Amino acid sequence: MDMDTISAAAAGTHDLGDGLVVNRLGYGAMRITGKSVWGPPENPDHAIRVLQRAAELGVNFIDTADSYGPSVSEELIAEALEGYADVVVATKGGLRRPTAPEWTNDARPEHLRVALEGSLKRLRVERIDLYQLHAPDPQVPYAESIGALKEFQDEGKIRLIGVSNVDLDELEIARGIVDVVSVQNRFNLVDRSSEDVLARCEELGIAFLPWFPLDTGRLARQGTGRPETALGEIAKRHETTPAQIALAWLLALSPAMLPIPGTATLAHLDENVAAASIELSGEEVARLTEVGR
Repeated sequence: MDMDTISAAAAGTHDLGDGLVVNRLGYGAMRITGKSVWGPPENPDHAIRVLQRAAELGVNFIDTADSYGPSVSEELIAEALEGYADVVVATKGGLRRPTAPEWTNDARPEHLRVALEGSLKRLRVERIDLYQLHAPDPQVPYAESIGALKEFQDEGKIRLIGVSNVDLDELEIARGIVDVVSVQNRFNLVDRSSEDVLARCEELGIAFLPWFPLDTGRLARQGTGRPETALGEIAKRHETTPAQIALAWLLALSPAMLPIPGTATLAHLDENVAAASIELSGEEVARLTEVGR
């Protein structure tokens, strides 16, 4: 496949709402930070080039969070994509990073306001295209956290609202308060725990952003004669990598799916975007769906 002509647009588009139409293969900007998603990357110039290359390949949806770095991912995005007006940047608030290994919930309205203001400043914008509550906070009523986002939206600081790491009940609570346009939950070939949420997103026309989309676990093992080698066999048939087939499967599985694979290297970025052009047969999709359960 010619890496100069690949495009994320091959996967089709999704209308988020309010005129924001994005290509269905996005980019997750967590890995452009330092080790353990902490501090700056070893080579900031390369990280900036990865972001710019993504835009050049037709990736016009980039997902990040204030906790990635913390702050580093948003700062790099602002620097890299200045002048790329057609790229939709989605960010998240609701998690703190006290130290490198820690991720702690904080979805109190007062913290969310500070988080949002920080994201606006770092991204150098007056309004966030898509702002997502990173996770429910067990110490805060979920409706209270979502209500804060509604307040920020009414103030003109958020264009569209999404939620992340939610179950069906939490999604419905959020929908009772705001117009939810996206859900970001963990989902991949070996983790289908959010199938019910995905199905609800399909019903509602809401974008489903699977995080950790490239996890393939045992399915990538090489060999013959065992069901868990299906991914490797199909990848060989298409002359691609198992990771590319995993992305192609997500795109084929549901029209609501908007994968956001992340990488810190140009080579892997090109491979990920090339997955948008892979056409799996109905039999291949069904086989992968079955063996991954």
